Amino acid sequence: MSRYLVLAAALVSLPALAETDQELAMATLNPVAALISVPLQFNYDNEIGPARQGERWQLNIQPVIPFSLNENWNLISRTILPVVRQEDVFPGAGTQSGLGDTLQSLFLSPAAPTASGWIWGAGPVFLLPTGASDLSTEKWGIGPTAVALKQQSGWTYGALANHVWSVAGDDDRRDISATFLQPFLSFTTPTFTSFTVNSESLYDWESEAWSVPVNLIVSQLVKLGGQPLSLALGARYWAESPDGVGPEGWGYRFTMNFLFPK
Repeated sequence: MSRYLVLAAALVSLPALAETDQELAMATLNPVAALISVPLQFNYDNEIGPARQGERWQLNIQPVIPFSLNENWNLISRTILPVVRQEDVFPGAGTQSGLGDTLQSLFLSPAAPTASGWIWGAGPVFLLPTGASDLSTEKWGIGPTAVALKQQSGWTYGALANHVWSVAGDDDRRDISATFLQPFLSFTTPTFTSFTVNSESLYDWESEAWSVPVNLIVSQLVKLGGQPLSLALGARYWAESPDGVGPEGWGYRFTMNFLFPK
């Protein structure tokens, strides 16, 4: 646990941004903000597999790039490219490492919130089999994705969802039909520290099983050499995971989010 204490101490000791950057702090919590960002999200989970002796380290490279279509509409590109290392996820499995499959989302989103303050976006999501053979589904997938949220008085709340069906790929690999649900609630303080609780739940319709991690995250907006950066430290508890397959107990997360405001 000492390494997590060191990270927490570093996060707290870094200087906060000026008060004029309140909008930037809130934008880091908005999945469809018109803000270029490059989050590097490090995750650790254990107690994986039937013997509960497996471990997984995963770095998610998650660039977000907005495109202005006109004065009323934006197109937001969100990519998740995982780099994985795992050990003993089932007896005799040994170690696997390399790229995982890429998830690419495109959100068509109004440039301004609705009259009642809601922010939303919707579009397609694509699964690309970019992973190494032992870390990939070997399937191409597609489906819909959508997000809706509201930000007021320091609060951010809403939900993101998608569903992916496999449409092509290796016939020897099982088909994919999976629903992802991410409800989230955050509060940002006047010093731009954000406290977030969310769930990144996945329902696999093929195996009829839930994976439900509950995440507790603290993030801080800072500047390093003039570069805006959001640092986050969190823990998650696996409330539900597939029997003999998914993680159990507690996992950990550390995120460095590089921000490039206009």
